[in-house]
Amino acid sequence: MSQTPPKLLSSGNPQIPKGDGNEPVQAYIAAMPGWKNDLGRRLDRIVETAFPAVRKAVKWNTPLYGKEDGWFFAMYCYKNHVQLTFMQGASLDPVPPVASKVAGTRYLNIRESDELDEAQIADWLRQAVRLPGVRI
Repeated sequence: MSQTPPKLLSSGNPQIPKGDGNEPVQAYIAAMPGWKNDLGRRLDRIVETAFPAVRKAVKWNTPLYGKEDGWFFAMYCYKNHVQLTFMQGASLDPVPPVASKVAGTRYLNIRESDELDEAQIADWLRQAVRLPGVRI
């Protein structure tokens, strides 16, 4: 019996039931369409390397990465890019390039043709882990 793949929302984001732990995050990554799937696996690996004790969950069709005091990172699929969310991004050096309406939050948008700067993302994640987490 084959399982029906998760539905994609109009934004292009996989619709994944909320849940705590690695399993729902891996379900989200598996449902990321096309080139975004490989990107999701790479980002998940970067997070686990930067902070092996990472806490994971999916809420609001968004994989969240955190620690005991809250969340520090998330990703979200759009039709033409994957948006990386750094919850305390305004405190990172250098500051991720895209501003948010949410105070302190910054984004990095990655498109298919972009080269992934894994070293920079890992550095931002290591910095983010040292900052207070965000409760959502």
